[in-house]
Amino acid sequence: MKTSSYIFLTAVVLGITACSFSAGTKSDLKTGLSYSYYGLSLDEVYFVGPENTPLSSNEAEYGTSVALVAQGIGNYILEDNKAFPGLSLTVTGENGTLVLDEPDLLAETDGLPAEDAAILRGSLTIGDPMEPGKTYTMKIKIWDKKKPENRIEAQVPVKVISLPE
Repeated sequence: MKTSSYIFLTAVVLGITACSFSAGTKSDLKTGLSYSYYGLSLDEVYFVGPENTPLSSNEAEYGTSVALVAQGIGNYILEDNKAFPGLSLTVTGENGTLVLDEPDLLAETDGLPAEDAAILRGSLTIGDPMEPGKTYTMKIKIWDKKKPENRIEAQVPVKVISLPE
């Protein structure tokens, strides 16, 4: 009886590890960036500034650009050696009002080589109707169009500051 239990347990463990399934969450206390992934594999999500370097706070100057960059994305369902990612970008104000809504920035693509789909970014230029002194929530969602339940979701509060005079 014990032998069949061990065999069953071993079969379950091997079955789970063979599926290439990944899931997880992570938060950065300095910037407020948080992200989760389910089904797609992922190395890291970064909140970057105009120089394309990771930011150490969530402050962004009015008139500059910031981005959420997902790096090391994998486990897409490939078709003809192409991945079919989707990428949405939304920005909401402090009271939840929608400032920007891009449902799929990759809608016009006919698939990407897997190595190109491994790094995706949602960029935002801080400007009108955003106002200095206010905080906005920037969100991206990345998904596999061949298996939409496989996704990455990231968000960061962006505090808009005015340009130095």
